[in-house]
Amino acid sequence: MMLSEIDSWDRAAKTFVGTWRADSLRGRFARGAVWSLVGAVVSQGCNLAASVVTARLLGRDQFGGYGMIQNTIGMFGVFAGMGLGLTATKYVAEFRTSDPDRAGRIIALSSAAAFGTSMIAAVVLLASAPWLAANTLNAPYLSTELRISAGILFLNALNGAQTGVLAGFEAFRHIARVNLIRGLFTFPLAVSGAMLWGLRGALAALITTAALGWVLNHIAISTQCRRHSVPVRWKNFWSERAILWRFSLPAFLGGAMASPAMWAACAVLANQQHGYSEMGIFTAANQWRTAVAFLPSLLSQPLLSMLSSVVGAGDFPSFRRLLRANLLLSFGLSSLIAIPIIACAPWIMKAYGRDFQTGRPVLVLLVVATVLSATAAVIGQAIMSLDKVWWTYVLNLVWALVLMAAALLLVPRHGALGLAESFLAAYALNALSACVYARILLRRRFETPGL
Repeated sequence: MMLSEIDSWDRAAKTFVGTWRADSLRGRFARGAVWSLVGAVVSQGCNLAASVVTARLLGRDQFGGYGMIQNTIGMFGVFAGMGLGLTATKYVAEFRTSDPDRAGRIIALSSAAAFGTSMIAAVVLLASAPWLAANTLNAPYLSTELRISAGILFLNALNGAQTGVLAGFEAFRHIARVNLIRGLFTFPLAVSGAMLWGLRGALAALITTAALGWVLNHIAISTQCRRHSVPVRWKNFWSERAILWRFSLPAFLGGAMASPAMWAACAVLANQQHGYSEMGIFTAANQWRTAVAFLPSLLSQPLLSMLSSVVGAGDFPSFRRLLRANLLLSFGLSSLIAIPIIACAPWIMKAYGRDFQTGRPVLVLLVVATVLSATAAVIGQAIMSLDKVWWTYVLNLVWALVLMAAALLLVPRHGALGLAESFLAAYALNALSACVYARILLRRRFETPGL
């Protein structure tokens, strides 16, 4: 059934891009966007459905713990991933045609580095789980659950590096296939796990789907390497290590500002009176923030690969056209998704259970913040494609400082609503500063009066 659906989408994609040459800029972007859309709709829909049922099964306090564990995974995931997915995307896209041997070495380098860093991060989480649960999360009873989440952390980091390689090949059909299959497995596994074993069962479901994704991604990468005649060179892969310092390190540092800041802001909420009850509301609303961001981010997934390819070819007019189109697409699409969510906010929160109904304003603020963040993310990809990755670190540092300052000020007063207000303030400033810097950079690089 799944393969027949994918074949139907394949025919639709070909029809959609049929008026453009397959190798044209528009054709490549449209093909990548269509396939990103396929996987996003199914997987995110299944994730949202699973989160609603899981929240009703676990209750507000336990669901708050579930959300705090996911935030902890995200924080450690930054150190596990080390920006290797973005590195693979940029350099595989840049060299897969002009220098296949080098692209193969970069694939080997990103894979080996991802395994090493994710293993270290998982071991650190395993060892520190009791201390984290007792001293930072105000929940000693979550120690075992945090240790279980080390498996999720390890597999998610490997999946991130694999997806980066596939994006570098512009293999968005394969990415969509993986997302589709994972999404279809997410709902039954999450619901059955929560019903049988509570919070630990829900976490076990995440481990299972992450492992499935790793297997499917590995098969897809092997297929793409054969198709593009890119040999994965393990023998001399360390000769490409310079890209780790030039690109991966600043990309990692940019993320190292974001995820730990989000985790710390959530920890501020968890340590308040009735903190995990408030965290339950925030977690439910945050599922929809993720939903708003997910589709625009996937539709713009071809962007870094294509912008890097265009920069390599020196085609700066195409760079500007592609960036402008993607900005409009990201803002328009995220707004289109956000408006009905805002309108239906009371009913959405009620679906999680009676105890979640007071979370309507939290959902509204988070969704508005996500429209801003989705637009800023497109600008960030353009900055990275021009090898100005250190500036993404600076922009993320500003975002993190604003988020933490606002959280310390607002969360003790307003609980979950204060945390949502903090996210809105941080993303608004991030979007503004990214736009200003991008305009300055593009004027200097292209010697034109703006976008």
